[in-house]
Amino acid sequence: MQQTTNSILMIRPINFRMNEQTAVNNYYQRVLDDLLPATVNVNAQKEFDDYVKKLESHGVHVIVISDIEGSDTPDAIFPNNWISFHENGTVALYPMFAENRRFERREDILDELEEKGFVIKNTIDYSSAEQDNVFLEGTGSLLLDRVNRKAYCALSPRADEDLFIEFCEDFEYTPVLFSANQTVNTKREAIYHTNVMMCLAETFAVICLASLDDKKERKNVLKHLKEDGKKVIEISEEQVNNFAGNMLQVRGANDELFLVMSKAAHDSLTQSQLAQIGNHCKIISSSLDTIEACGGGSARCMMAEVFLPRG
Repeated sequence: MQQTTNSILMIRPINFRMNEQTAVNNYYQRVLDDLLPATVNVNAQKEFDDYVKKLESHGVHVIVISDIEGSDTPDAIFPNNWISFHENGTVALYPMFAENRRFERREDILDELEEKGFVIKNTIDYSSAEQDNVFLEGTGSLLLDRVNRKAYCALSPRADEDLFIEFCEDFEYTPVLFSANQTVNTKREAIYHTNVMMCLAETFAVICLASLDDKKERKNVLKHLKEDGKKVIEISEEQVNNFAGNMLQVRGANDELFLVMSKAAHDSLTQSQLAQIGNHCKIISSSLDTIEACGGGSARCMMAEVFLPRG
């Protein structure tokens, strides 16, 4: 069982823009008034291509699949929300809060992975929960400690407690539940995805403890991280606003470990935090300014880790 993988699925954007359907509870999205929609999409494509090149230059195996021309899928660039891949050959499909994000689920992507030699033995599809307005948005909502079999989840309109528990039962994870908040116009509002305020790596965790308003929950999360030997690197709410929680550890050439983040996230970190991360692995960062502003997601959201066995 491994916490990190060398294989990453990424979806190249064709219809990228600010998604008005997700903006209702993703407070990180911004309208770029000074840019035409076509320019926003072109900028996002350039950021995407540069990002993929950086990953590949460090030996990360990136499977790039293009979004579909003419489909209303402005957030297709964030595949980790609708699908997850597991070492036992199981694929999980998730219920999505925004109606236009439901079009992102594509059978042909599974076919393509099988053509590339990955083995899919079983699919567990939770997407019918959408009919009951119940959501759990993949590894945006779920932070999986695959080695210690724990799943961390910040409850939100996009992460339902009962469905989270069902996932944990199906995949044999111990649930670690909490609420994570951010200040929006002086009010505390739920952070839409767990992976915005927290990142789990092999030997450390990056987390915004200030977003856990409940002291008991904060203590419980820290207890779980520490008993599994994770060094805790704390980030501030301001750093979360710069997507410093939205990172992913990946394996490059010769199994070397890297923590992947955006340039904005990297620039927001202090020298001390960078040094702490540097004790565990090297950093890959890439500019994702347009994607972050319009999409309200960053480096982690763009990568769906492929843990499937190979045939």
